[in-house]
Amino acid sequence: METQVERKLSSDRAQLLTGPRGSSIAKSSATPMASQSTAGKMKDNTSPSRNLARPRSSSAGSKSNLSSNSTLPRKRANNGNGTSASASIENPILKNEALETGEKEATLANASSSSQSKLKKKTLPPPVSRSTLVSPALSTPTSSKKPSVKPASSLSSQKGSASSTSSRDGSSRSSTAGSTSTGLRRVSSTMSTASSTTSVKTSLMKMALKRVESETGSVTGKKKSASSDARDLRTLMLPKVENTSDDLRLDRRGHRVCSLRQLSLSPNLEFVYLRDNRLSSVEGIEALKRVKVLDLSFNEFKASVFEPLGNCKGLQQLYLAGNQITSLASLPELPNLEFLSVAQNKLRSLAMASQPRLQVLAASKNKISTLKGFPHLPSLEHLRMEENPILDIPHVEAVSILLVGPTLKKFNDRDLVPSEVEAAKMYPPHTALCVRNGWPLCRPEASAESTFSFLTEQWKARVPPGYTVGEASVDQPFEEDTCTCHFTFNHVNGENYDLALKYQWYLGERTAVNFSPIDGATDKVYWPKREEVGRFLKVECIPTSNGTEFGPIFAISKAICPGTGIPKVVGLTIDGELVEGNVLRGSAKVAWCGGTPGKGVSRWLRRRWKSPEIIEGAEEEEYKLTLDDVSSSLVYMYTPRTQEGTKGEGKHFFTDIVEAAAPSVSNLQIIGDITEGSTLVGTGTYFGGKEGPSKYEWLREKENGEFGLVSSGTTEYSLTKQDIGSRLKFMYTPVNLEVQEGKPGHAVTETVKKAPPKVINLKIVGEMMEGSKVTATSTITGGTEGSSRVQWFKSTSSKFEDENALEALTTSKVVKTFRVPLAAVGFYIVAKLTPMAPDGEIGEPAYIVSESIVATLPPSLNFLTVTGELSEGELLTASYGYIGGHEGKSQYCWYLHEHDGDDGKLLQEATGLLHYRITKDAIGKYISFECTPVRDDGTIGEPKVHRSTDPVRPGSPRLLSLDIVGEPVEETTLIANKMYWGGEEGNSIFRWLLIDSDGIQTEVEGVTSASYTLALGDIGSFVSVSCEPVRSDGACGPVVISEHLGPILPGPPMCRSLELVGALIEGSRLSFVAWYMGGLRGSCIQEWFRVNSAGAKEKLTESEFLDLTLDCVGSQIELVFTPVRNDSAKGSPKRVISDVIIPGEPRGIQLIIPDCHEDVEIVPMKKYFGGNEGTGKYSWYRIREKPSEQDLISLTSSSDALLVSETLAYKPSLEDVGFYLALKWVPIRDDGAVGGALVAISTNPVVPAFPVVSSVCLKEVDVGVYTGEGVYYGGYEGTSLYSWHKETNDGTLIRIDNADSTTYEVTDSDYTCRLLFGYTPVRSDGVVGDLVLSEPSDILYPELLQIDSLSFKGKAIEGDMLTAVEIIPDNESQRNVWNKYKREITYQWYYSISMDETQSFEVLAHAHNSRWYKLRYEDIGRCIKCECTVNDAFGRSSIPASATTSPVLPGIPRIDKLEIEGRGFHTNLYAVKGVYTGGKEGKSRIQWLRSMVGSPDLISIPGEVGRMYEANVDDVGYRLVAIYTPVREDGVEGQPVSVSTEPISVEPDILKEVKQKLELGSAKFEVLRDKDRSERRAPGVANLEKRILELSKKRMKVVKPGSKASFPTTEARGSYAPPFHVELYRNDQHRFKIVVDTDTEVELMVQTRHMRDLIVLVLRGLAQKFNSTSLNSLLKIES
Repeated sequence: METQVERKLSSDRAQLLTGPRGSSIAKSSATPMASQSTAGKMKDNTSPSRNLARPRSSSAGSKSNLSSNSTLPRKRANNGNGTSASASIENPILKNEALETGEKEATLANASSSSQSKLKKKTLPPPVSRSTLVSPALSTPTSSKKPSVKPASSLSSQKGSASSTSSRDGSSRSSTAGSTSTGLRRVSSTMSTASSTTSVKTSLMKMALKRVESETGSVTGKKKSASSDARDLRTLMLPKVENTSDDLRLDRRGHRVCSLRQLSLSPNLEFVYLRDNRLSSVEGIEALKRVKVLDLSFNEFKASVFEPLGNCKGLQQLYLAGNQITSLASLPELPNLEFLSVAQNKLRSLAMASQPRLQVLAASKNKISTLKGFPHLPSLEHLRMEENPILDIPHVEAVSILLVGPTLKKFNDRDLVPSEVEAAKMYPPHTALCVRNGWPLCRPEASAESTFSFLTEQWKARVPPGYTVGEASVDQPFEEDTCTCHFTFNHVNGENYDLALKYQWYLGERTAVNFSPIDGATDKVYWPKREEVGRFLKVECIPTSNGTEFGPIFAISKAICPGTGIPKVVGLTIDGELVEGNVLRGSAKVAWCGGTPGKGVSRWLRRRWKSPEIIEGAEEEEYKLTLDDVSSSLVYMYTPRTQEGTKGEGKHFFTDIVEAAAPSVSNLQIIGDITEGSTLVGTGTYFGGKEGPSKYEWLREKENGEFGLVSSGTTEYSLTKQDIGSRLKFMYTPVNLEVQEGKPGHAVTETVKKAPPKVINLKIVGEMMEGSKVTATSTITGGTEGSSRVQWFKSTSSKFEDENALEALTTSKVVKTFRVPLAAVGFYIVAKLTPMAPDGEIGEPAYIVSESIVATLPPSLNFLTVTGELSEGELLTASYGYIGGHEGKSQYCWYLHEHDGDDGKLLQEATGLLHYRITKDAIGKYISFECTPVRDDGTIGEPKVHRSTDPVRPGSPRLLSLDIVGEPVEETTLIANKMYWGGEEGNSIFRWLLIDSDGIQTEVEGVTSASYTLALGDIGSFVSVSCEPVRSDGACGPVVISEHLGPILPGPPMCRSLELVGALIEGSRLSFVAWYMGGLRGSCIQEWFRVNSAGAKEKLTESEFLDLTLDCVGSQIELVFTPVRNDSAKGSPKRVISDVIIPGEPRGIQLIIPDCHEDVEIVPMKKYFGGNEGTGKYSWYRIREKPSEQDLISLTSSSDALLVSETLAYKPSLEDVGFYLALKWVPIRDDGAVGGALVAISTNPVVPAFPVVSSVCLKEVDVGVYTGEGVYYGGYEGTSLYSWHKETNDGTLIRIDNADSTTYEVTDSDYTCRLLFGYTPVRSDGVVGDLVLSEPSDILYPELLQIDSLSFKGKAIEGDMLTAVEIIPDNESQRNVWNKYKREITYQWYYSISMDETQSFEVLAHAHNSRWYKLRYEDIGRCIKCECTVNDAFGRSSIPASATTSPVLPGIPRIDKLEIEGRGFHTNLYAVKGVYTGGKEGKSRIQWLRSMVGSPDLISIPGEVGRMYEANVDDVGYRLVAIYTPVREDGVEGQPVSVSTEPISVEPDILKEVKQKLELGSAKFEVLRDKDRSERRAPGVANLEKRILELSKKRMKVVKPGSKASFPTTEARGSYAPPFHVELYRNDQHRFKIVVDTDTEVELMVQTRHMRDLIVLVLRGLAQKFNSTSLNSLLKIES
């Protein structure tokens, strides 16, 4: 009953909020008297408590007769003074709901109205003012005149009315502006075009989400606010709201509607609100064809009765909250539904039909405990499941992500948790399907095993009897890459029986649902396409046993990933005829796996009986067959490569045997000189297999033009005299090894000529020496020699190659003698002899090269002379004549001799020169010149010397130059600079001359030297100097006068000396004395500087004196004096520096003590004099009474004075409070000099400090027990105050009641908070300081979870599963925290990387956070370690516990995923591959066998034990079976595993030919047979003969063809009856043997494997078709 009252209350509030449905312009027709009367009526009918409607007795059984212009009653309240006032609407959620209702109606109405061209105008009653409350009994009729408005205006009015609210003090307030603006907007929307569908949906979704929040969040509040007075209103009927104003909207909220049949439902309705009624069925809803919003919340729906909603195809929002619904199974698929609210029901699951466009599903506050039957919701973005039992199961959010897919963005009104997104990736792909089928949820680590067990339990009836499903999985699919499914069935007794498996692939969506079959995808392998990336694959496997098909089982893949970019080859083909000389073209079909197609790498290989060999240069797609390829098969290998450079795995294709072409010859030519005596050679290019005994013939042309045979059997022919004037023909008939002749070819020469003259035995006679004579001798053949000519050359090579490389020494002459010139030295001599007959015929020239190079004569001089005058300054020139080859760098030396006959002195400056200019040093000496000849090869000859007969004479004395060096400035010394020539200089004479301004020249008396110093009197004059050169022997030369220099200028001002005057002590004054010169003195500048000990200068003043201060002590004083002339010309500064300034006597001038406060450092104010102050002596005294000034001196000896410190600064302590402080100062200079003492006393006693506390902190003294402490400061402490506080996660600080001591014990309510200790200092005199809080403690948590130990379940053997098992400590506290606060347990696995004492480990990345770990091959020999950590509810982690295994042992050898690669034709190559486990693989054994379809018998293939097997015609009709016995490297064997192919088929091209011949029933083949059958050797060309193999339906025979000398003979014949069979030779693809019976057998050979296979298949086909001979018999196989 309480629920019904709450619904009525909610409906009543909603009706009050929505208000009248009239025009947006409010026109009240009620008079004020009527309003007062109404108010009085309501006052009489209401009690002091809050009432919402009239008493039950006045309304029971009566219908509301409110007219169309009356308003809904509003809540009233007694204001306490006897009058009634309008009550305010307090619930803000209801306000928002009313506002949103109007918004969404208006939005959808605008979208709907835009599609209608016109709307009927309707008359709407004018609304009554919202502040008026009218009773049905007092309603009065209104005017019949009604305004006409459009439906959009009505909606605007509705929203405007809904926006009017009442304030909290009872005053009514109408939002007129908002209503007006809304109404204008609606009219504009009606007149404009329709809004877009996207904006409508966005508005709807926003409003729907707000409404869900109000429904799910306000129910509890409504229950709590319902009063006892409201319960009495459950039987009241709310006033009826007429819906005559709008065809699109129906609002019957709170009208107690029990059935939709009571309502008149129009097909045009789009917004229907029926919440807060008594509906329990939706029968009749079929009429609402266009409804978009349907609100059925808070009704009485219980059973699943929603099938009629299937007619509401346009429904977008459906509200079913607040009912008693237990199942949604009857809810049909609604194609446009975007929002569904089923909150506050009794649902136990969400099983319903798929909703393709649903975006929001609100299912909070239900009883959902399972996700079985969860629908397919491909567009869902927000799922709300708060307050449901299923949330107690871990990782529900992760499973929801799997069920919904990538569209899910929010879960329970928040963004997805990243850890849940990661957990969703850990579940297997088929998890969603299992969940929908009822699989109980578990953690991701165990989900793979759990879901597989769940599926196998469901598949029990689908598998053949006696079998269980061992594996059902699909590889991770990648774009354009192979995706393989794996299905295995295990027999209960361990025996292997063959099951035929059929496959069908399906393609799903972005989630693992809605799978559709893929056409043609019925193999074990599927290639995902590029457009399928991101979607899921499903494959069904149908096992078939003994012809019976069983139900399918399936496997689901992960989402198809984009390609790896590494291409793969899908198929290879080769086009072209396999005949020598033809061009083959390889074509590859490539899956590019997401890469950009590029040019692949092609390679051709040749294969005979051995392994294939690479063909050099064959690296293109096309390849031309050569002779080397004949009788071989080719292998075409192709490696794909993308444009990005990524290479894929290469594939290969085998061809049949290449056949030889018919023999032919081309490029025939005759090589050689067509001249008598020459030898001709006939050549040609043979083609067509290997060449056999080809035929060669030479024919000579006769006079009649015909050719006659002259020679045969050879390719060479020597011309004779008989051939002169005729032509020769060379005939070439090609023949191969099989003696097959081709078409002959020929070549014809020109007419044979007579031989010309020819040179033989050509020689050079004579000595190969420079200047010698040589002669060319020879013998001339070809008749009598005529005027043969000889030409001589030189060459750098001893071998003749080409005349163009020679250098001519002579022209062509008849004379054969030649004198060797110098130009031939070092070269070889080449003679060219051109023979000439007497008739002028010229033969081919002959060349001869000398045996050695031309040698040269030794170097020497034939003459040597020196020309020139032997006088100082003259030039001597030497000349000579050289012989002996090419001159090199000959040596020249000049010598000076003191006297005739000595060795002389080498002149270095003239060495290597032919010229020498005589210098002064050579005067009186003799000169000689020596020349040593040198050849260009470095050979040195005998030197020659030329010596002068007379000594060198000196020259006449003279001056070459004379000038004056120096500036014409006063006091400058000038120097005469001269250059003398003419022997040894004597005492030359100088004279200095002055020329004044008038041009008068005056000689300076007494100055005859080469220098002169200008005096003051010389200023303004010019100066010059004259010089008369004098030789040492007294000879004089001409006088030379220099140029004038001047005018002479005055000298610069300067200071001759500078001295300081004054005492160098602190406090004295310094002055100076300076001596100036350089013209009239002007205002000279003096600058005083202070120079410290480091040399740094500081300018002090520019005055005439300087007063020394303390700053000068220890420094030096420098004076810089700059002389200045009266014309302002400045001279060079003069500097003088003093000694170090010494300090004055130390003394104290002033000492003052400032005010004193506790713990405030006192620094006295003092003044010192007397040098740099040192460390003075300071003594602080504490005195109770302040003494007089006279007693200050004797203060230190007083008994009342207590010495407290001896430092300059002093900080008063607590003991000094109330006392005076006195300071005694004894000044001391830095050098230790002591001055007189000075004493001062404080003006007032020491004042105590303000009480404060510091270092406030708290400590944990026991588990959960804390104590607080702090350091008090500020006088003497009184009764201080203590408090404890806790800080929440949001920073709120809360004081803890009754916690006022220094110790506090933590309670449960303190967890996740931080603890603070508060300290309020109080001084002894009652002064209170500020509260100080300690730093917050760490977040308070209970005791940390612990793991006692960790152990393993399972054995340390490869392939075994290790399970980590943690053990909890055995104590009550740990059991308590484990039960209360354990959240999750994490695991990390490691493997050892060293086995020494310091064992180290590395992380196993692929075994992250899993309790289980399966040991792999890589773990053999390693120790596996697991670390376990438990996390509590507060996010803390325990100390890791670990366990380590012993070294992992190898497992039993095993082979998995065994398969045979290769196409199913009899000409293909097959390979077996699988995944080996069980230690390192040793020499595993492989045996190939055959198996007949439908028969369990296996037939061994002898010698086939490799991983590859090349099929042949013996395999046709059989399945190839490979038995793989895994063997470990230590010899341990595992269980053999077998795998088989599909039945081997005949290659299509051969099959076509076989069918044709079998249909005819007869055939003939040309074969070869060894004529010497006694020897067991490979047949060759010489011992093979042709035979005809004739086949018919009944028998076969081998016939030897007839010839001219014999008739055809039958060598073998017989029927196909047993023991008839055909045997093949595995090592020879051309041979086979037909066995008719024990006495008759014939061994034959064909050219190609193709032909052999064709004959064998036709033979067997005829035997089976017409003689019913079994295949085993034909193969000679015993079962």
